[in-house]
Amino acid sequence: MIYLDNAATTKPDAAALSRAAQLYGETYFNPSARYGGGFAAHKLMEDARQSLLCTIADPALFDLIFTSCGTEADNTAVSMAKRGNAVTTAGEHAAVYESFLQLRARGVEPRFCPLSEDGSVSPEALLALVDEKTTLVSVVHANNETGAVNDIAALARAVKKKNPRCIFHSDGVQAFCKLPFRLPAEVDLYSVSAHKVGGLKGTGALFRRKTCSLQPILFGGGQENGLRSGTENVLGILDFAFAAENFSRLAEETERIACLREKMWAILSEDFVRISPMDGSPYILTVACRAARGEVLQRMLFDRGVAVGTGSACSSKKPVSRVLEAIGRYDRTTLEGVLRVSFSAETSEEETVQAAELMREAAREYRKKV
Repeated sequence: MIYLDNAATTKPDAAALSRAAQLYGETYFNPSARYGGGFAAHKLMEDARQSLLCTIADPALFDLIFTSCGTEADNTAVSMAKRGNAVTTAGEHAAVYESFLQLRARGVEPRFCPLSEDGSVSPEALLALVDEKTTLVSVVHANNETGAVNDIAALARAVKKKNPRCIFHSDGVQAFCKLPFRLPAEVDLYSVSAHKVGGLKGTGALFRRKTCSLQPILFGGGQENGLRSGTENVLGILDFAFAAENFSRLAEETERIACLREKMWAILSEDFVRISPMDGSPYILTVACRAARGEVLQRMLFDRGVAVGTGSACSSKKPVSRVLEAIGRYDRTTLEGVLRVSFSAETSEEETVQAAELMREAAREYRKKV
């Protein structure tokens, strides 16, 4: 099987999982227990926290709260909009977009910034929605459906200049360990997920600038310094730290992955429309086969030994992508034929070429049948 749906989930890092399982097997205690085993488990968890923090942030400025997933991290961040209005983009992952829709019930006005033609957000359009009553701005770092990248450091600085009291959040799930980036002081909250970088499903984290006051959405035992109650998933946390550590070492792979993306596009260009921008994440190539059904092509390809996506796995039950519709460049005939190819550091040139040829073959076979 040629696996090219890494934006949906990555293959677990075997070395990271083995290392985490060994430690957890020896120190399986509840990290809140007030005896030696509990202290040992807590120490392992704190070491993992510091390792993850140092991946993209200055521990003097930021801390990190463990969550069950990226969605919980996003929901926690959006819950900080308590009054006035909150601004986001039309290109957000459902975890942010749907959370913003719920703000109306709490008396907060949600504002959605339109997307540019490449799927990113225009700084001018975003800032036009920010005023003195804006309490939260949330902008995705790398779009999970197109790979379009937003300069969140510049956007955060501009937002803070216009409204210094505004909280700035970014969903960094598709960017963490994949794009060269350090969290600037202007970003208050940043969400990440373990299973996008070789970790286990069921673990996420929210980076928090220490001066940003955060209110919990889960209550109970007061874990995570009172910011997220619930016994911590120590195995998942250890595995997340080890997987991210290994993934981060592959930064030099970025250029190679970008070359693979362009090699694939060169093969597909006669039969597909390109949706992903050239300057987007090297790990994502989204294309569309006009007058075809993306889910049918997806099944045809899986039968041929290639796994690709049709867009966000969290929106797979919808006929066409909300995010791609928001770009405004593509008709429904195009949007129905979308396929998303997402690479990993393990993807080889041979696999890329073979998958591209099979995609082209499937598209031509589909057209003959219809």
